[in-house]
Amino acid sequence: MGGESDVPPAPYAMGMLIRDVERVIDHFDLKDTVLIGVSLGGMIAQGLAVKRLNLVRGLVLSNTAVRIGTAAQWQDRIATVRDHGLGAIADATMERWMGRDWAANPALPALRDGFLKTDPQGWMGCAAAIAGTDFYEVAATLRLPTLAIAGANDGSTPPDLVRETADLIPGAQFRLIRGAGHLPMAEKPQAYAATLAAFLVGIGHG
Repeated sequence: MGGESDVPPAPYAMGMLIRDVERVIDHFDLKDTVLIGVSLGGMIAQGLAVKRLNLVRGLVLSNTAVRIGTAAQWQDRIATVRDHGLGAIADATMERWMGRDWAANPALPALRDGFLKTDPQGWMGCAAAIAGTDFYEVAATLRLPTLAIAGANDGSTPPDLVRETADLIPGAQFRLIRGAGHLPMAEKPQAYAATLAAFLVGIGHG
């Protein structure tokens, strides 16, 4: 949300997004990385771990899944944003992210502001990438330390969906953060940081 990178015209393919991350890792000559991917970032992390396992020694798949939503849902949202801007889907998005009490959530102002600052072209491009991605068979081939994190109030990637993704990867851990939704690092930062730290220490990366 609200990033400063360039925004080429939509749509994007998932392979393009994976290649961008791969090039960043190669540029900085990083080795034995632990990829922490949230939502779309978690899908990118799955794809990169399969493509370049030599770069990745562990995964944190946060509030993500092998498939998020349906192509039809994403195409409807893309059409709405194209015609009316991100403001037209802001309330529905915040509700999916934070649950039924979203309007009173202390994290709402910052999350909504970040969402509305996102370039619509970038959002539509990434939405198209999500719409065209199903990593069920990809995730089932992964064999590396993996932590899957879910937020109890997450309507975008509900806990059961995140757990199903974890179950595809032998030995993957699953952690539920209560009182948080799709972006638990914004709502429960201390609990989220502690969950990450425990995993990193546990795999000898802390």
